[in-house]
Amino acid sequence: MTIDQIIAFMQGLDGVRVLRPQPGDGSPGISWGDTFFSYSPDAAAPATAQPFATIVTKNYPGDESSRLDRPDTFRVSIAAGREAFTERTGHAPDAPALDDAPDTTDAVRAHPVYGSAGWLAVVNPGPRTEEVTYELLRGAYDLARARHERRTG
Repeated sequence: MTIDQIIAFMQGLDGVRVLRPQPGDGSPGISWGDTFFSYSPDAAAPATAQPFATIVTKNYPGDESSRLDRPDTFRVSIAAGREAFTERTGHAPDAPALDDAPDTTDAVRAHPVYGSAGWLAVVNPGPRTEEVTYELLRGAYDLARARHERRTG
């Protein structure tokens, strides 16, 4: 899977806003090159809307365990929700878990920083995780859409 393939998949879902920060757009420099997906059926969501998925291409301060400083390495982060998180990890998001290999590629893992909030992560999704990554992204989209519909009534 490539970053472009993931972005194309997400753009095919109704109401997905894709934010790709870059120099000159007012976004913080650390976010340049990353991609953020939020749900906004009228494309009016503010740039600060909470994303339901991201593609991160570099280490952030306090978030180095995925080792995104390796060449051609990126991480897909997905707000999977409690049920999908538990199904994929074998434990609830708020249960203590020791992930001794958060930098493993092509594997679904608890997000190294936001796992307790039900986020999953896949570093360099490949043949083993392509299908499940798309499935999890679709599930996160469905959760974000449902949350939006509840809020806007």
